[in-house]
Amino acid sequence: MNRLFLPAHTPVEQALRGLALAHPGLLELHEDPLYVTARQRHPARRVGIVSGGGSGHEPLHTGFVGPGMLDAAVPGRVFASPHNRQVYEASRAVAGPDGVLHVVKNYTGDRINFGIAAERLRADGVPVRRVLVDDDLASESAETATGRRGTGATVLVEKLLGGAADSGLGLDELASLGTDFAAASRSVAVAARAHTTPSRGGEAFELPDGTLEYGVGIHGERAASTLEHPGFEALIDRMTEQVVNSLPEAARSVVLLVNGLGSTTLLELYAVHARVSELLDERGVTVAGRLVGTFVPALDMSGFSLTLTALRDDWAPFWHAPARTPAFPAPSAFPDLPAFPALAAQEPVR
Repeated sequence: MNRLFLPAHTPVEQALRGLALAHPGLLELHEDPLYVTARQRHPARRVGIVSGGGSGHEPLHTGFVGPGMLDAAVPGRVFASPHNRQVYEASRAVAGPDGVLHVVKNYTGDRINFGIAAERLRADGVPVRRVLVDDDLASESAETATGRRGTGATVLVEKLLGGAADSGLGLDELASLGTDFAAASRSVAVAARAHTTPSRGGEAFELPDGTLEYGVGIHGERAASTLEHPGFEALIDRMTEQVVNSLPEAARSVVLLVNGLGSTTLLELYAVHARVSELLDERGVTVAGRLVGTFVPALDMSGFSLTLTALRDDWAPFWHAPARTPAFPAPSAFPDLPAFPALAAQEPVR
């Protein structure tokens, strides 16, 4: 049985029309090729920021388009890279006077298609750089040529880069900072049930009752190990210790993301968040920023991921800078900070 409520044909296009209709003051939908752009950007921003990847991970990336974060997002089919033409056209549409910065998750298809688009942009005289997000500890192995996968940290990197771009930094500065943000980020994910396969229904893989897939990927990639469920505290303690110990240097301050993989309830995610916060406090690590919710799911997978970004003192203003997108917490979460001016009247979404 297929548990997904999706149209049989063009599910990604249909979903994006719905997203644009729900946020007409923020987003403009482009359908040939398919991408989404922000209707407004900070006046100090000199570089357009573009990200994208396979669908099925919403709100990533289209839900983070808007002032303070992405200027454009490019969706592929479910769990598939966007075409290079989509990336190229979206980048052309939002490139600033200093060019465009691509935020790319470390997957082969994404790297190839963003790379082809970047070559085309350079041929047109548009400066372009890339930030590669590679935070997933489960895929950190000398045996793999591809390196760590890009997962939950992508949201944190996009937010930090958005704040940095709005401070007026140029392309090379942003590319260097973005590389540092990604290098300071690590994640691990667990699942108790696989996602539903859209094409045929049913679970992508079977797990025996009482077990967990430890180190699962956001496309439903099997982990290296399947564990007997050790219990709530033992599981959270293990994940927290692994992520903290994997940060490139001892962290005094972090941004914490507790992310649902699709069907995990907020009741569960907030319980995880409370336990992780206790463990970080015991280590003397300050949580300078927090996100709890479903930000990078794998369709309807039952599980969650834990991400930490070690936050340098001079990065904190970028995290706390205001942003207005469909899915990132509203500026009212930071009452001391100025909000963007009211949006001007816009043409209806096509």
